[in-house]
Amino acid sequence: MALEQLDIAEGFARRYPDVFGPASTADELETVFASGRIASLLGLEGGSMIASSLPILRTFFARGVRYMTLTHWKTTRWADAATDDPKHDGLTDFGREVVREMNRLGMLVDLSHVAPATMAAALDVTEAPVVFSHSGAFMVNPHARNVPDDILRRVPANGGVVMAVFLSQFVSDAVRRHVQPGMDLADAYEREHPEAPSEEVREFRRRWLAENPPPDATVHQVADHIDHMAEVAGVENVGIGSDFDGGEMLPVGLDDVSGFPNLIAELLRRGYADEDVRGIAGGNILRVMRGAEAAAKRIQAERAPSEATIEELDG
Repeated sequence: MALEQLDIAEGFARRYPDVFGPASTADELETVFASGRIASLLGLEGGSMIASSLPILRTFFARGVRYMTLTHWKTTRWADAATDDPKHDGLTDFGREVVREMNRLGMLVDLSHVAPATMAAALDVTEAPVVFSHSGAFMVNPHARNVPDDILRRVPANGGVVMAVFLSQFVSDAVRRHVQPGMDLADAYEREHPEAPSEEVREFRRRWLAENPPPDATVHQVADHIDHMAEVAGVENVGIGSDFDGGEMLPVGLDDVSGFPNLIAELLRRGYADEDVRGIAGGNILRVMRGAEAAAKRIQAERAPSEATIEELDG
């Protein structure tokens, strides 16, 4: 399925070259953007897609994938997810080898969706800056998907970036508490129907939300997350990671990409300097990409591709 979706993404760029431009490096991204097009990067949201195989990880990199979220909603054989039962106290030995091999390739380690123990373990082992591609601040809204302060405090030393998510249940504590019963029912439905396709489970959630509409989240609340992350991790380590296709509920004024100016204006109203807003809007993730590229160049001169297997490392 991942390979099929990569082909679809590449097809968009082929069919609409005046709109989309493929990019696999920070320099390519800036070149495409300067041409007035949307720079399109490829990523994997969920380490399960490499089937616990470093050769498959390398195959995805060769296909242009430049970041991978270590887990999605479920814990894998080698990494704990934030929204599933922990099994590994973060990362197994193979999970740590995945991070090292991603560093060697120049593939960004994405720590959104993973458990705090996984975040900590990845930060312990990584030799390159990491990214939290779509997360909020746990202290602003205690959702399991958000990043706790003890992790945020480690981001400056790593040089990574935490990118503020827009999904209402991650942004607003009131929305989180309102929708939790429906999410619990959806989880129970998924457990009772393990063969049900993911779209069926999503439709179950959509029906529940339609029958139980949540309160609105706001642009101001998204800015509150950015404020907190900037205070704890430093403004140079904060970005925007909207996740527009990740759920049904979005803040008023951030329903789609046309709402980005509303958030930028709110940050400026709060006194952020122009330079800091440029960093949040894209400069900081470009710096992280360049940091990962530089680390890969150094690591490739030091060691060959890993031939380790999950059976050898984890038994």
